[in-house]
Order: sequence, then C-alpha cells, then structure tokens
Amino acid sequence: MNALKLGQLPDRTPVKLAISVLPDLHQRLAAYAELYRQTYGIEEPVAELIPHMLEAFLASDRAFVRGIQTGTVSKEGR
Repeated sequence: MNALKLGQLPDRTPVKLAISVLPDLHQRLAAYAELYRQTYGIEEPVAELIPHMLEAFLASDRAFVRGIQTGTVSKEGR
C-alpha cells in the first residue's frame, strides 16, 4: 500500500466541558459577543465563541507554544 501525503486524521470527537464563571466574566463574554455581532453582522452565542477564544489564547501564549515545541508540555495535557 502506498503512503499518502495526508496522514490519518486525528480524533475530532468533540469533548463537552461544563464550566462556571463569575458574573463579571459572564458580562464581559456577553459584551464580546455583542461586539462580535456589531463587527461581523452575525450573532454567535458565547458558548460558540469560547472555544475559538481559547484556541487563540493558547496559540498566542509564547511559553505554552515553546513548551509544546520542546516537548516539555504534552499536547494531550498529560
């Protein structure tokens, strides 16, 4: 069998997390969602925005990215 350039896709099964946030954070998240709506003309629920916000945060954290690259931090968080 020939090897494909595209490797096998990783597990993409969503993992549902339940979190509790303080009221002030909830208000700021709602304000962000409102600004998102004003900017893009599309209303997205806070719950839909949070995963993308977390992805952007993790991608911008230099120490975390460096840890992933050097192997001192596991991508799986274990």
